[in-house]
Amino acid sequence: MLAKRMRRFRFARGMSLDDLHAAIGGLVSKQALSKYERGIMQPSARTLNQIAAALGVKSAQLWSEPAYRVKCLAYRKRARLGKKEQKRIQSFVSEALERRVWLLDRIGEGNRLNLPIQELWVKSVDDAERAASAIREKWNLGVAPIANLVNVLEDHFIHIVQIDASDKFDGIAAVARDADETVFAAAIATRQGTPGDRDRLNVAHELGHLTLNPSEEVDEEKAAFRFGAAFLAPANQLRRDVGERRQRILLEELVYLKRRYGISMQALLYRMRNLHIINASHYRRWCMDINKLGWKKTEPIEIPPEKPERFHQQVIRALSEKMIDEREAEQLLEATVEKSSLKSLTERSAFLKLPMDLRRSLLREQAQRMVHYYQNNQELTKDDGG
Repeated sequence: MLAKRMRRFRFARGMSLDDLHAAIGGLVSKQALSKYERGIMQPSARTLNQIAAALGVKSAQLWSEPAYRVKCLAYRKRARLGKKEQKRIQSFVSEALERRVWLLDRIGEGNRLNLPIQELWVKSVDDAERAASAIREKWNLGVAPIANLVNVLEDHFIHIVQIDASDKFDGIAAVARDADETVFAAAIATRQGTPGDRDRLNVAHELGHLTLNPSEEVDEEKAAFRFGAAFLAPANQLRRDVGERRQRILLEELVYLKRRYGISMQALLYRMRNLHIINASHYRRWCMDINKLGWKKTEPIEIPPEKPERFHQQVIRALSEKMIDEREAEQLLEATVEKSSLKSLTERSAFLKLPMDLRRSLLREQAQRMVHYYQNNQELTKDDGG
């Protein structure tokens, strides 16, 4: 267990063995660290404590088996990520979800996930459309555009994790299962810095991967994309806005629709083509115009990115009610500050070598920024009779 956990925590922080060796001040050799991770040798108690401190975890987290097993669902088939980057992202998401599950247990929220995990059978891409409608109905969302998708998912106990990664990464979903294989929690991870319209569709796409169970004849990616588009722009509502059939769509209308639905103009055009609102010829003309205008990657109208907040609120709640201490709060919040976001090995090493009081101070400041929200959030502050 120690070997697997140590390797995963190191990958999650984007650290090489050289990085870890530097972070523990050369207490043992890099070769010894490698042997620990391969299960050939066991570290002394002093060395284990140093490694845990360098990784920002408790020693017990390195040798104890978690109550829940986290599994990342497959990357998109067209993903161009290298194996090293895939491991880093999977490790980071697994740790992030593991910590969130631990916190849920501590504050007594338990399993409140209300989502059919890979249960909605899809025999054709059109079935993904109906699946999206089913989830909207299950969550009483109606058919109107969703103002803040991240808030909706967090309200339904789906954890949102944002990662500093290359633009080759779009998103990935993960689930945590208990010993009985019951799904206890789910997470969706996307890349920090992605334009809001693209990120919303990426999140909805991963929600499709969490819920759909496509047959072998169905392209899983097409089904997830169709689910995401239908979840954000339901067919009935979009037809009310633009009509059943259109000969052409003008730029001014696309701009309005982008702001209304919070997805890119390109995604909207593709959606209207799938729904036969516009024909294939008009869609192709728009695609050529978008390429000529240089809007393929960056469209002229920006949609602000949505930020997850619930985890920070839960940490502050637990700290305020003395369910966790400051050190535990520090470790939980530190899990949201990915070490690979620091620009170089020098900066990473410098961060790891900061005095503990300073590290705590920096993270405490981060926590304080959420205090006002916590104190004014009725759901978190109401008396539950406990």
